Order: sequence, then C-alpha cells, then structure tokens
Amino acid sequence: MHRTRPTLENVALYAGVSRATVSRVVNGSPKVAEDSREAVLRAIRELGYVPNQAARSLVTQRTDSFALVLSEEAGRVFSDDQFFPGIVRGVSQELEEADKQLVLMMARSAASRERIERFALARHVDGVIMASLHGTDPLPARLARMGIPVVCNERLLGPQSPPYVGVDNERGAAAAVHHLLDSGRTRVATVAGPRDMVAGIDRLAGYRTEMEAAELPRYVAVGDFTRESGARAMRELLAHRPDLDAVFAASDLMAMGALHALRQAGRRVPDDVAVVGFDDIEPARYTEPPLTTVRQPIAHLGRLLARQLLRLAGGEEVEPAVVLPTELVVRESA
Repeated sequence: MHRTRPTLENVALYAGVSRATVSRVVNGSPKVAEDSREAVLRAIRELGYVPNQAARSLVTQRTDSFALVLSEEAGRVFSDDQFFPGIVRGVSQELEEADKQLVLMMARSAASRERIERFALARHVDGVIMASLHGTDPLPARLARMGIPVVCNERLLGPQSPPYVGVDNERGAAAAVHHLLDSGRTRVATVAGPRDMVAGIDRLAGYRTEMEAAELPRYVAVGDFTRESGARAMRELLAHRPDLDAVFAASDLMAMGALHALRQAGRRVPDDVAVVGFDDIEPARYTEPPLTTVRQPIAHLGRLLARQLLRLAGGEEVEPAVVLPTELVVRESA
C-alpha cells in the first residue's frame, strides 16, 4: 500500500501543537518554547517528515547552499593540477560538517560571470567563494555590492578586496631561492607564474628580492602553472643562458616540465642544475629526482575559506585578510 508523505499538519497533530509552531521550528525561529520544540522535532523524526526546502528558503531567506567559483575553464579545473581538487575537498568537508551544500561553478568568460551573477542575485546560494582569480576580476566586488557574502582565496588586484584567505607566496618563494643561493648556486633562473594572478606576482617578487639582495642577475621566463609551459620556459631559459645552475619554478607542475626539458638537454639534476618547485603536490615526491618544493596547505586553505564564509553569511565580522605560512621541503632535486 502506498504511504502518503507526511505533511506539516500531520506533524502538528502528532506533536499536539499548532501548524504555526511547527513552521517556526522548521524555519529555525527562536520564538518557540523548548518543550514544544522538542515535541515537534520528535514528531518530525518519527513521522519521517521532510520540510519543503523551497518554502523554507522563502521564509528564512537562506538556502543552506554556498557556491565555490573557480575562475578557470573546465579543462583547467579537471586537469592534473592538484590545487583545484584540494580546494574543493577542503571547502566541501567544512560545509558538509556544517550541514550545508556546495555548488561548484566555473567563471572564465564574460557570459559565465553574468550567469553566476544572476544566480547569486536570485539568492540561490547564501554566499560565494572565489578562487583562482585572474587580473582585476570585477565579479567579487559586484557580488559584494549586491549584499552577497564573498570570500576570496587571494587579495584582489585592485583598490578594494573582499575578505580573503591566502598563503604567503612571496616569503615561500624567497625561502626557495635563498636555499638555492645558500647551496652555492649563482646563476638562478625562475619560471614565473601568470602575471595576472597574485600567486604568480608574489612568487616572482620573492625571487627578485633574494636575487637583488645577493646582487646577482635575474633570468625570468613565464609559464601558466602547467607542465607544458614549464618545459617550454625551461628551454627558453637554456637557450639564453646555457650555463644556468638552478631554477625556481613557481609551481610543481612547471618544475616537472622543467625537469623534463633539462633531461632532454642532457643536464643532470641536481649536479648541473638544481630545481625547486612550489605547492608540494603529491607527485612531487615521485619525480626523478624527488622535487624540493614549497608546501602550501591547500586543503586547510579550502576549509578556512568555507569557515570564513559561513561566519560572514551568519552576520559575523571576519578578518579582512588571513595569510597562511608556507614551508620549504628539501628533497634530492636541490
């Protein structure tokens, strides 16, 4: 026999309270006596009542859903770059523990940004995390002006920035280059990251600071955080300075590409050229030789992003900037 789905009226009758009381309990109102609340919750459990989420959202103005917006194309997000699954894992774990839902969106074009803006303006989510930002992306500021809670994974490249949680890219890069200089290397190049991203800008700044302090010339090629770009940049550097004895790559994937190009050129690592990366992704332990790198806590970063957004969406004040430390991990490549 088909069993009908319990209604709000069924719960009210079972709990011995009014329909309005059940509605207030379901919608999280504090204006309910504790004994009535317990009776309603017990009735919900025993009857198997499932509140209508759409109706609940209209009353509470909450959806219990949060968007993680990655400013990249799908091909980049679902590549072998472990930054993206690490961020998704950290954000989703924190939201799941808070009994919230994650909505994953990508914004790499003007059309996709407009779609996300309409989605957020319609209040389909209670807040937005923006990650992997490029340039002076206007979307975070526009969302914030609409009253939508926004947290970014880096500061914005502009005059104003919503609250953000990032890592100390500049100091991490400086530690990597300092390690190379301390080991006696004097012709140290860098494969820099994109110049429209904070991570690329700050890691290049860390390299330049150390090289200027040592009064040594700087050799810079630019990649896009992929293996292919790392190999291409390494070949470019070797063409201009075949006597290079070290390279700092602004991501582990670019460092892996550099290792490949160095092998093709007949250079031994670390005997001829020492290599240091950035990120400490798991494959860095299994390169040949294992890669010296700078560790950034990607999953923890994701958790903190979600934690800050939950606080912001709950009406709390949050720190305008949280910057996590990095750590140099020394292996055989340098």
